[in-house]
Amino acid sequence: HEIVRKEKANGGKGHIIIEHLLTKNELKEQCGMFAHVTLEPKFSLGYHEHHGNGEAYYITKGSGLYSDNGNIIEVKAGDVVFCPDGEGHGIENTSSSENLEFTALIINTVNKNIVATKLINLVAILF
Repeated sequence: HEIVRKEKANGGKGHIIIEHLLTKNELKEQCGMFAHVTLEPKFSLGYHEHHGNGEAYYITKGSGLYSDNGNIIEVKAGDVVFCPDGEGHGIENTSSSENLEFTALIINTVNKNIVATKLINLVAILF
């Protein structure tokens, strides 16, 4: 698996570590990314919008704050959040000692309903 470290991703604090679980060739044109993401304590993935795709996070470890179009909610291990096409999100690890980890899936689409259905079906199969 390819592992990438991105500094100040989307204007966030610190860096994020992305472990790509599937290659772009394996994803074909349907998905933009399927990866395990790690945010170390006090680091964040900055707020960004999705256009032409939607993204789901399945939180696997830790806790933090998730921005859903500017509406801040607490997230913890076991939670799933979804950002549809045309909307925005970001996430921050608020812990001072524990990593926040999540599985990220970006599905390419031109239709929000198709993305939501695909993500729900995939999450049900995977987890």
